[in-house]
Amino acid sequence: MNANDSFGQWNRVSWQFSWRRAVRLVTLVGAVILGGNLPAFSAPGVVLWDTDTPLPDAAALANRAGWKAVPTELFAFEASPAKAISDPGYWGREHAFKGDAVVENPGLLAVFSAARGSLTIYAKTAAEQSATPNPAPAAAAPAPGRKIAEIVPFASAAGANAGKSRVAIIRNAGDEVVLEVTYASAGANAGAGAAAGKGAPGESALFSFGRNEIVELKPTGALKGLRVLTSLDYGVLPSFIGDDLLYDPAAFPEAKALAIPSENMFVGLPPGEDRMLVVTWPKGQQQVRLGLADAVGRRRIESLELQGDGQSFFLASLTAPGIWHREPLKLNFLEKDVTLEWKRPFPAKWKTQLSEAGTRTTYAFRQAKGTVWRGVPGSYDFPAWFDGETAFLRLGKKVPPKGDALIYFLEARETPATVTTPVDILKATLGRPMSEAILDPAGRKLRTHHRRGGESVHRACTCGYTEAIEAVFKAKEETSKQAFIADAIEDMIFFVRSHMDRINEYRSFADEMTKHLRAQGQSAPELKPFLENLEAIVQVIPQEYEVQKENMKSLDHAADLAKQTMALASKVDPDNLKTYAALLKAWRGMGGAGDYVLAQCHTVTRKLFQEAGYACAELPKAVAAAEDIRARCRQVLRNADGYEIWADY
Repeated sequence: MNANDSFGQWNRVSWQFSWRRAVRLVTLVGAVILGGNLPAFSAPGVVLWDTDTPLPDAAALANRAGWKAVPTELFAFEASPAKAISDPGYWGREHAFKGDAVVENPGLLAVFSAARGSLTIYAKTAAEQSATPNPAPAAAAPAPGRKIAEIVPFASAAGANAGKSRVAIIRNAGDEVVLEVTYASAGANAGAGAAAGKGAPGESALFSFGRNEIVELKPTGALKGLRVLTSLDYGVLPSFIGDDLLYDPAAFPEAKALAIPSENMFVGLPPGEDRMLVVTWPKGQQQVRLGLADAVGRRRIESLELQGDGQSFFLASLTAPGIWHREPLKLNFLEKDVTLEWKRPFPAKWKTQLSEAGTRTTYAFRQAKGTVWRGVPGSYDFPAWFDGETAFLRLGKKVPPKGDALIYFLEARETPATVTTPVDILKATLGRPMSEAILDPAGRKLRTHHRRGGESVHRACTCGYTEAIEAVFKAKEETSKQAFIADAIEDMIFFVRSHMDRINEYRSFADEMTKHLRAQGQSAPELKPFLENLEAIVQVIPQEYEVQKENMKSLDHAADLAKQTMALASKVDPDNLKTYAALLKAWRGMGGAGDYVLAQCHTVTRKLFQEAGYACAELPKAVAAAEDIRARCRQVLRNADGYEIWADY
């Protein structure tokens, strides 16, 4: 038997096995369908309940007597399910809820109140999450867990009754439940039919639930949006190029609402420091506002107003003790290591924002104590690190103790697979292509100023190269190592040129941004104060350049220094080291000026990026302009140089 015959025999055996297996599978399926009673549930991961009578309050959730699990196929309610499934006359029947609709999965409980026209979401406790939802009702059930949010139509105020609503099942399967809620009174557009509970035409929303903590919210038809009633101490608008925007309600004492850039993700930090509320949405024309109110002890964000542009929003709650932390920065923190009482609950990319040179700057906690050199403030102790699970801060004159430090995480870093991060939610809800555009891993990679990679002096800067050349002169080896000196000089010129090119990118950005802001001011005079404030920030870039222009010199000057350095290395002279010291100073003078200007350009652009987001908070008409300005800033901030900011900022 040759190889082909052997393969043919194996293929026939395999086919016969597959055919017999398929027959057996069909037989088993047929037995299920034709056996008389249809199974009420295809899987217990997500259960849809009908409470039979409306729930008067949250306490009633602890008593499930009378609740009925709505089967995935309504044929199960018929006297002869097998007959019903074969008769088109039974198809298309809709379930009419006698009580309220409740969706339960391993992580949450969602209650639709028909009387209030609201959806209330509760997060289950850790003990409840370990148990699979049981479709058999129990007279006594655990308390519903912690309330995450209540969702009402956009026009409904906090605590107001949105009016009666009708719940219809779009999909009810063991892995997913999708419900359509039609609102009887979602604002001024509610028609005469509202009194009859029929709802104003087209004012509805879709709510989708799966096996995890994510809930999809989609306003449909004439409904402008949804209001998520919740309570948050702070709000975070993440940005993976540049700095996150941190919204503290106390910073807006008179505002009733804040308009924020619609940049696809929002993270709320509720009281208790043990939860995060993550909201994501795809790119589009969505609008998001934060409703503010005074609460016991402090002002809080009390609602999120989500206007959907015909697209979905996704909401998820993440829970862990210490999942975020607020640390008041006291004056006695100055110039000493401060051990925080807060400890990280798990490894992740924990970060905080502190003030460096008057600009909010993000610091990801390091794994050990150390220092950092920055182009503007110079060298200082890196202010945030861990020793095991213990967190430390060290603040000084360059990074002073000012206000509060919010410590939180968005991304994984050696994080256990059992921990879900906000970025995991982003990827799960928006998909990898869209989330990758938001996370922009390619844009977060530093550009290189190393001409030859690992073959050259690893400390690629004028200080590093001149130091390496100085060592040659000190050893009196300059004539024998002229090739090394020549390569180091070429590397140094590449470094200087890279800085100059990058600075010119920022100068072009500043010039174009100035023109853009002035044009915007002419077309929208009501935004002129907002735009003029931003223009004043942009102007710092050309101002700093002009101040340091003489110190930065030019590439012609660098070529002249290179010529002098090589001439010195070509001869043996006892004064070579002394003469080189003057050249070293000249090299470092022009390099240091470039370092400073480049770092300033980056800092100013980050400040513009931040201010555009904060300044539109109480000026809703400026949001679109702010989003455009921030997009332009984000583009120029991509692929920063190490002298602008550290890697993976």
